[in-house]
Amino acid sequence: MLRNTFEKEQCLMRDTYCNTLMELASDNDSIVALDADLVGSSGMKPFWKKFPERFFNCGIAEANMIGIAAGLSATGKIPFAHSFGTFATRRTCDQVFQSCAYAKLNVRIVGSDPGVTAALNGGTHMPFEDMAVLRAIPEITLIEPADSVQLRSVLIQLADAYGVYYIRMMRKNPVGIFAEGTPFRIGRGVVLQPGFDVTLVASGILLHEAMKAANTLSEMGISVRVVNIFTWKPIDKELLTQCAEETGAIVTCENHNIIGGLGSAVCEAVCETVPVPVERVGACDRFGEVGTEDYLRQAFGMTSADIVEAAKRAIAKKKKYKPA
Repeated sequence: MLRNTFEKEQCLMRDTYCNTLMELASDNDSIVALDADLVGSSGMKPFWKKFPERFFNCGIAEANMIGIAAGLSATGKIPFAHSFGTFATRRTCDQVFQSCAYAKLNVRIVGSDPGVTAALNGGTHMPFEDMAVLRAIPEITLIEPADSVQLRSVLIQLADAYGVYYIRMMRKNPVGIFAEGTPFRIGRGVVLQPGFDVTLVASGILLHEAMKAANTLSEMGISVRVVNIFTWKPIDKELLTQCAEETGAIVTCENHNIIGGLGSAVCEAVCETVPVPVERVGACDRFGEVGTEDYLRQAFGMTSADIVEAAKRAIAKKKKYKPA
């Protein structure tokens, strides 16, 4: 179910994270939260005040924080550990692999400010590679909610799930896409709009850009299917295969490096089933830089206009290589 209009939400995404965790923690004594000296940035002060004995500020020691989260999991707790995406993944990769995934423990890792949403914090804090770093770890689940409705649904599901999960989420106001109460299932994609000429596969903040691009393409007489893949791993191969069969061309849209991210995951999925032309919109193997989010979307080619051009290229390739 989509909203009638796509506008920025009034609630910060970090507040949805905190408020939902407090609700879940009120019903489940096993839920605990950890942070790496970013309690204000993560919006978790209310949780800290309400559950002081269940909140652990681990300081600027992210690898240690993940080790602590693993230890808490081993005692039966359900830890949610947060830091900026760069530090929650690159700096902690060995601990995520060894202490969490290899040990088959039950840990949730939250990386905030993905890609261009890091904005003025610049390239050192701008993760275009976080999902790629973790995607190679066996049995890990990678999730990127597009708005607060989807984030809340994911968090509720994770209260009863088991395993290692990474959630990349912006901290500020996302554009609201989904109506309250929209059901989601981790591991399954969502079709927002039907179409038969090309499929736009989008995640996170690029989902809104994909919807805008779809409107522009529709005005050109191009039928566009829009799919939200919010679970990057395990990816919904069944849905992607169907899209490849029915539209014959795909454009991936991600706030991430096109190497190792959503574009790579989609290419892997369709190449094994129904090979079709795939164009990837995202950061093209570049480091981040300082700037406003709007400037960075333009600089890294992540606008609706970029998606429109990619769709035209994908359709042209489909026509060129279509069997006689």
